[in-house]
Amino acid sequence: MFRRKVRRLGLFLKRRLRWPIRSAGLNFALAYGLVFVISAGAFLSFIWWNTTGQLDHQVEVAVQVDALDLSHRWAQGGPSALSLAIQDRLDQNVDDDELYLLVDPDGRKFAGNLPGWPVVITRLDTFYELAIKRDGFRTNAKMHAYPLTHGFRMIVGRDVRGRQLVRHVLTDTLIWAWIMVTLLAAGGALAIRRIFRQVVRSIARTTAAVAQGDLSQRIPLTGNETDLVGQTVNTMLERINRLMDGVKQVSNAIAHDLRTPIARARARLEDANRTATSAEELHAAIDRAVMDLDRVTSIFEALLRIAQLEAGARRAAFTVLDIRPLLEGLSELYEASVEDAGLHLDFKAGTVQPVNGDPHLLQQAVANLLDNAIKFAPPGTTITLSVDMQGERLAITVADQGPGMSEDDLSRASERFFRAETARNTPGAGLGLSLVQAVMSLHGGALELKAGELQTGQPGLSATLLLPVVPAVSRKG
Repeated sequence: MFRRKVRRLGLFLKRRLRWPIRSAGLNFALAYGLVFVISAGAFLSFIWWNTTGQLDHQVEVAVQVDALDLSHRWAQGGPSALSLAIQDRLDQNVDDDELYLLVDPDGRKFAGNLPGWPVVITRLDTFYELAIKRDGFRTNAKMHAYPLTHGFRMIVGRDVRGRQLVRHVLTDTLIWAWIMVTLLAAGGALAIRRIFRQVVRSIARTTAAVAQGDLSQRIPLTGNETDLVGQTVNTMLERINRLMDGVKQVSNAIAHDLRTPIARARARLEDANRTATSAEELHAAIDRAVMDLDRVTSIFEALLRIAQLEAGARRAAFTVLDIRPLLEGLSELYEASVEDAGLHLDFKAGTVQPVNGDPHLLQQAVANLLDNAIKFAPPGTTITLSVDMQGERLAITVADQGPGMSEDDLSRASERFFRAETARNTPGAGLGLSLVQAVMSLHGGALELKAGELQTGQPGLSATLLLPVVPAVSRKG
């Protein structure tokens, strides 16, 4: 029962004591001003404490040095020598701030400018700060009592009236300084709030326009620190714009590439339904329609694989592997296909380091590059499959002597459904390099495409997969 009542009381206080200000800009400005004022107060307090402490320390050091010298005089000449030394100090004291008192064992004054022994001074091991009366007015003094031989006692002190004046002046100065700093903090808080509101309003205007479908709007940059937020949002909008353009292009490409096989399959089935005179002709038409529909299915499967790779859903099969045996097996596997196409496959392998990756995905990526090379390389030419180190990364290169690609086509080659002009009449859906690019992104690598004149005079195309290698420390572990 008691715990339930405590819980209810806590919920009630939480609802009642909730921070009433809802404005994020005002809260930020208040937090800035509060931190600024507290920091200034702490800094000024430290200055006051350190300065007054130094003044006290200087007084105490002066008293102790003076008392030590007077003790030596006592040891050399006794009461008469000490009385003479005290009188000399009083005669030479221009500031009139030195205080002395020498009393005998009975407490009678023997020398000095103090009227008598203060009753509050009972200890001989500490400093006393007392209010005393001198020349008809009251003042503050800092004093220390010292024992002498034969029952004599001595007081050495300083009038700290000047120190009190300095302390008051310093206190007033620091208070006014703190007030001015507080006013400056309030002004800075208002300026911060205004800048914050400008940034928020600029972002709100831009995002509102984007929400209404205008993806061309960008946050204006003002040349100050707030541009970091603006640049980040603008980069995000650029990315969204590219993705939207990509979705439109993919949608158009899907509609274009799928319409032909679906329409062909429908036409064949419809023609067979009208004109087929035997079961064999009807089955042949159905088989051709199934082949067209299989092509549609393969396109959707390729899109699904690319989406899975871009989402990073295939990292479970990653392992440290030596890429050279994998490429040797792939080269042997493709030798027959290359020979059937009238081509020659040249495999070159240098000294390479292990990589961390999925062997099946890497094999599929290289296979896609080899399929493209076989598709576009003219008969009698050579396809080169090589692997070597390129700086700190492993490089797998597939080069052919085909028609190559223009610079514009190279920049778009990895886009989904993109097909260069030279590849319009060849089979395929334009997803091979997109799949390769997705595999490289999953492995933290890159796909580089280069076109250039080869020794045969053919433009050719070189596709290189760059993969990060496993650090030596990780391999030892």
